[in-house]
Amino acid sequence: MAHRFTIGVEEEFQIIDPATCELRSHVSQLISQASPDIAEQVKPELHQSIVETGTRICDSVSELRIEMHRTRRELVAAAERAGLQVAAAGTHPFSSWIDQVISPGERYEHIVEEMGQLARSLLIFGMHVHVAMPDRQTTIDLMNGVRYFLPHLLALSTSSPFWMGRNTGLKSFRTTVFRRFPRTGVPEQFESWSAYENFVNLLVKLHCIDNSKKIWRDVRPHPMFGTLEFRMFDVCTLNQSWRLYRRALIEENKWRAARYGIDGKLIDFGKEAEVDMRQLIPELLELVDDVVDDLGSRGAVEYVHTMVKEGTSADRQLRVYRETGDMKAVVRHIVAETRAGVTEPRTSPTHAVN
Repeated sequence: MAHRFTIGVEEEFQIIDPATCELRSHVSQLISQASPDIAEQVKPELHQSIVETGTRICDSVSELRIEMHRTRRELVAAAERAGLQVAAAGTHPFSSWIDQVISPGERYEHIVEEMGQLARSLLIFGMHVHVAMPDRQTTIDLMNGVRYFLPHLLALSTSSPFWMGRNTGLKSFRTTVFRRFPRTGVPEQFESWSAYENFVNLLVKLHCIDNSKKIWRDVRPHPMFGTLEFRMFDVCTLNQSWRLYRRALIEENKWRAARYGIDGKLIDFGKEAEVDMRQLIPELLELVDDVVDDLGSRGAVEYVHTMVKEGTSADRQLRVYRETGDMKAVVRHIVAETRAGVTEPRTSPTHAVN
């Protein structure tokens, strides 16, 4: 391919007290124990019970997998040195946002001042995937096109069925929590980069935002990295052209994905029919089959069949809760899955760059 679609990932993890299974606002203690190999890739977030990692830039999905296992492994080790644990799930099963401490700093103070209680209650954990784009117009064209598949990807990543000690009935309650923020959800369609730029400039001019990073859509052009950033995923344990549809129609599918995960039905708007997710996923994989080898992604893509068969993180959490009736057991399950997901070979990626 003429353009290298390099890729990187940011992940937000829960900081867990091993004794109580509750969230702990101890991000400083955890970061202080990070090894030099990962020190520059670990940082705090709005709440001190969240720790974020960022991978290096990778040339392929297979390289990214090795890098994600490396960063997760180093993070787990740092947490254990600090007497803590980390967990990968979109929400904590029972800890309350009211008990969490906000991180110091002008940026976080500004967010809380601007958003008030919405910011304080945003105790959610996501994964953002950055894909390098060759130019600005391609960024807009691809953003327009991938909007249709955002619900499909959300359904596969669902990992947040619980909120403040309750079974919410949704597979991704994180999606509902984040929807409270302005400028979230599926983006509108833009005919050109200049149209998108004019839209951003208008919001800045009218004092809606002070920079384009305040646009938190499910997919967006990143203002600094030159990437298309996919933001709709719950963070979870590792384990051709088409028609463009209105945002409102895609949002209907996104709701179904958040509610039912892979057990539900999405709407095929072309056929005007509901279709089981387990039928749609193979069709989606067939759609991209002619490029996955060029992108070095076949192994990762084929694992989707296992996810469809065995369920997502949300399904496994619900299974543990049905069997035990104990939210702490769910947390211990998430912690164990997070730790088990870092056992890949310790080979360092050969083409990773900062």
